[in-house]
Amino acid sequence: MKIIVCLKQVPAKDAPLRLAAGSDGRATAIREDVSFEMNEPDAYALEAALRLKEACLARQESGEVAVLTVGPARAAQMLREALAKGADRALHIETPSGAELDSHAIAVAMAAGLQSENFDLILTGLQSDDAGYAQTGLLLAENLGLPHATIIMKIEPHAGGLRVKRELEGGRFQWLELPRPALLTIQSGIDKLRYATLLGIKQAKNKPLARLELSALGVSPGSNRLAVARLAMPEKTKATEMLAGTPAEMAAALAQKLRQLHLVP
Repeated sequence: MKIIVCLKQVPAKDAPLRLAAGSDGRATAIREDVSFEMNEPDAYALEAALRLKEACLARQESGEVAVLTVGPARAAQMLREALAKGADRALHIETPSGAELDSHAIAVAMAAGLQSENFDLILTGLQSDDAGYAQTGLLLAENLGLPHATIIMKIEPHAGGLRVKRELEGGRFQWLELPRPALLTIQSGIDKLRYATLLGIKQAKNKPLARLELSALGVSPGSNRLAVARLAMPEKTKATEMLAGTPAEMAAALAQKLRQLHLVP
């Protein structure tokens, strides 16, 4: 089974976010001087792929995991991390530093980069930790003409295809059967994440990492269908008001304010 895992590099969870000002003075992007890491849902997609590959090898069948990203030069570090965990090769569609692509443009670039690839399965994380649109995987499936399913909690090979378990609302689940090739978006927590071993880190240095220029695929920020007008940090609106008077007067004033907020009848 040949599996493609789509990865995204996002700002680290503990990084203090800083916004970059555009030409009009309004912030439109996150500055590059923050620390970055692999998107957590994508890390679970990688883990699911590696376990499927290991199951194939245990059955004495062929298995390969390739990782793909669209991002600036710094994203190569994330690809090397994936190779150290057990991926076999990587493809980096490199964008100029600061190029901001929406889900549509990224999906178009990935679809173009995969035209020469033969695969049985594509896995992506359910959504990204930064934007959280949960659209890239679905748009990629549409561009490639693939059947797809979302919020996947379990994957089983079945009768030449796949049997997958989806998470629904209200604690419910759904089992589906899909043909191959197909695309799945993976829910966080599908399996316990592994760490890269020292041997894996050494081996990653010699694994193939191919690079493609975004412009060579005919994709640019002009391909976007979503425009970000500006970004802003949440405004601090918390205020403390001290009530004065006797205990009875303060209780009455507090009750009145709670009624104004519709917190009490």
